Amino acid sequence: MEIWVLITIAAAFLQNVRSAMQKHLKGRMGTTGATFVRFGFGVPFALSYMAILAFVLDRPMPVPGAAFFLWAVVGGLSQIAATFLLVHLFSFRNFAVGTAYSRTEPAQAALFALVFLGERASPGTLVAIAISVAGVMIISVARSVVSPRTLFTSLLTRTAGTGLLSGTFFGISAVAYRSASLALAPTLPVPDYMVQASYTLAFVIVLQTLVMLGWILMRERAELPRIASAWRPALVVGFVGATASFGWFMAMTLQQAAVVKALAQVEMLFTFASTVFIFKERINRLEIAGCALIVVGVLALIAYG
Repeated sequence: MEIWVLITIAAAFLQNVRSAMQKHLKGRMGTTGATFVRFGFGVPFALSYMAILAFVLDRPMPVPGAAFFLWAVVGGLSQIAATFLLVHLFSFRNFAVGTAYSRTEPAQAALFALVFLGERASPGTLVAIAISVAGVMIISVARSVVSPRTLFTSLLTRTAGTGLLSGTFFGISAVAYRSASLALAPTLPVPDYMVQASYTLAFVIVLQTLVMLGWILMRERAELPRIASAWRPALVVGFVGATASFGWFMAMTLQQAAVVKALAQVEMLFTFASTVFIFKERINRLEIAGCALIVVGVLALIAYG
């Protein structure tokens, strides 16, 4: 099994842990504060990973150029926009449809990679991506009164548009991160995916932290004391989140962003495993069908990716 597959699965598991902990924090602060924690408290860990590579393992560091900064800024800001849109979906009454469309991220990433980078996916890989996306979309609407017909006829609604736009920004951010990391390779004696990923992560997470901190200072100052009072669990969220992101960046340096993001849908399987075995909740037939499609898509990705 290729290293990018193992890294992606590990990152998906850690992201599932981070998401669960962020939900816990959501009860102690607002959406903006819980989102900021993901970035702000991840900074020391992201910088530590880069420092270990540079000073402990003596790996040469890259010299970033204009292409790196352009793609890194596009990726960082796109991820913030995508996250805010995804959170905004929950204010809609029929948010399940919008959430389902936001899960088209891997398919949109494949399109952006073709347009901006000229990366072509094989027919087998495209089919695998389509299968996994279908599985996640089914799970997203499994507990709502939504039929396949209404899912497609709702394409022109505001909810669907918000979901698709969220998926668009997530897709752009994934492709941009891969582009930023690859832009560092020519500045190294030998391409080093760990160094490229850690450097990209460190720059992006500092940028996102500064942008979000600026927003909080201007618009939501009341969040600051709530964030400060929850610093202990926030540090854990930061550690898990930064480690998961390091995994994503390494995987996307080694493999096309669309393929990595499609394989990352295994996070849903971890979520359902927790639901069934830890919280003892039942899942319905549509959710089982969605999980089965994700498994089929993942196996196909491993075979063709």
